Formats: sequence, C-alpha cells, structure tokens
Amino acid sequence: MILADKIVELRKKNGWSQEELAEKLNVSRQAVSKWESAQSVPDMNRILLLSETFGVSTDYLLKDDLREDPRAGETPPEDAGVPVRRVSMQEAQDFLRYRDSLARRVPVGVLLCVLSPVVLILLPVLRESGVIALPEQAAVGAGLLVLFLAVGVAVALFVASGLAGKRFEYLTKENFETEYGVDGFVRERRDRGHGAFVTQLVSGIVLCVLSAVPIFAAMLLPETDEAGEDVRYVAAVCVLLVMIAVGVWLIVRASINRGSCAVLLEEGDYSREKKEEQRRTQTLSAVYWGVVTAGYLGYSFITMNWQRSWIVWPVAGVLYGVVLAVFSAVRKGGTQ
Repeated sequence: MILADKIVELRKKNGWSQEELAEKLNVSRQAVSKWESAQSVPDMNRILLLSETFGVSTDYLLKDDLREDPRAGETPPEDAGVPVRRVSMQEAQDFLRYRDSLARRVPVGVLLCVLSPVVLILLPVLRESGVIALPEQAAVGAGLLVLFLAVGVAVALFVASGLAGKRFEYLTKENFETEYGVDGFVRERRDRGHGAFVTQLVSGIVLCVLSAVPIFAAMLLPETDEAGEDVRYVAAVCVLLVMIAVGVWLIVRASINRGSCAVLLEEGDYSREKKEEQRRTQTLSAVYWGVVTAGYLGYSFITMNWQRSWIVWPVAGVLYGVVLAVFSAVRKGGTQ
C-alpha cells in the first residue's frame, strides 16, 4: 500500500474530511487532495506531523510493504473485528451510474407530488366562476383523479429507484475502504460538476424564495367581484406551487448529484460519524415523517383545503431539525 492510500485509509478511520485533516496539519485542502491522489508527496515535516496526528509510525507511512497495524495502542472501535468492505473502481462507477439515474427519476417524483393538487384546487373555482361548465362532482373527481395519478407515478419512481439501489445500501450505512485510484476519480468528478451544482442549487433556492410573489401580485391587482378574486388567488396559489415544484426539482437533483461523490468519499453527511448518528435516529425519522404524512393527508381530505395544507411540509422540515437536536441533546445527556 502506497503513502497516498495510507493517508486516505487513516483519515477515513478517524472520520475526518479532507478539510478537517488539512486544518490539523495547517495546510490547504488541495494539498491533502494531491497527497491522496498521489499527485504530490508531503515533505518530511508533514510526514512527522501525519505520524503524530494519526498515531502511527513514520516507518508505516513511508514503507509500502510495511503491514503494521495503524491502530495499535488505541482503544479498538465497537466494530473491531468486523471486515470492512472494499469498493473497487468498477463498483464505484456502477454506483455513480445508478445515482445519475436516481437524479433523473427522484426529482421528477418530487415535482409530481408538489404539483398533484393543482388541478383539484383549480377546477372547482373555475367551475364556480363560470369559466368552465362542469358539474361539481365532475370537477372534484377530475382533480382527485389527476392527484392520485401523479402521486402514483411518483411512488412508482421512488420504489423503482429504491429497488435499483438496494445493492449499494451499504455505502450509505456502513464503513468501507476504496481501492487505489477511486478517491482521485471521484474527486475529479465532483470538481468537474461543481459549477452545475452551484447553478442548480442557487436557482432552486431563488425559485422557492420568489414563489410567494404571485400571491402578493394578486393582492396588488384591482378588486373585482368575488368570483373573479377567487380565480385570481387560486391561480396565484397554482403558480406558487409550480415555482416551488421546479425549485425543489432543481435542489433535489443538485443534491443527489453532489451526494454521490460525498458517499464514496465518506464526507459531509456520509462521514463515519454521521453514519453512526443516522443509525441512532433512523427509527425516530420513520415515525416522525409517517405521522406528518398521515396528518397532511388526513387534514387535506377531510377539509379539502389543499391550497393551504401544503404548508405542513416546510413547517415539518424546520421542526424535524429541532426534534433531532432535542433527541441528540437528550441522548448525550443520558450518556454522561
């Protein structure tokens, strides 16, 4: 094993990102990246500092044929003795191809879910205002039909994507090691797609922020009869949902593409520390979002107030962060 691979292996075993290791060594992240991709070699002072930081000998770092245990003298982790899977270049490329397909399917499913109530919101108001001639039951029925079709297609996309990625689940849940060259390949892909990621993320956030503009614009228009105002505000709500749908589509697509590289590099939300934290909160998350979804559907169908019930999702998203923070604080308090 060459020095580059040893640095990658030791950094991941400590659960550090490149940025965190660079900070400990007082170098730039680019320097660490070049060491790990074998584009350059640290000088002797950095070798000594790497030895101290990782708790290994300089002989282990410098001698390719040396098989000394880098964790010797340390407290063995909870999963000691459990074999760590190694990810080959072929498997990494297969995973990235799967994530590319995921970035096409899942955002479309999310977009369909957000847009699903638009027809149900719009048709009854258009019928009452005389714009279209439909019986009340026909208008509601058509709206519900479109809603269920959109949600059904979205669920099919989610399920198909989940089944296709079953073989890669261990990458997001377990610790692993990558074979030589994989880390450099993935980092190059991430850097190449950085511009598209920023463009999509910023565009999506801007669309979500500006989605309230149609409501304000409807309020500024001259007053008309009650039916006309209903059509105006409902149309504004529909435009709002379209803008949110497109914005979320862009954000989800960008996040999936960016997350693909983070998974293989075990960085950010996919670091070893985060994986352990996610294992602890998995049940809590399932219960929380199950309750939120049931509440949303129950309230919406009982009141048929779809134009307002969507607000539960941003509120639930904010509260989810609070719930996780409280859970983490309670857990830490209980272990002290």
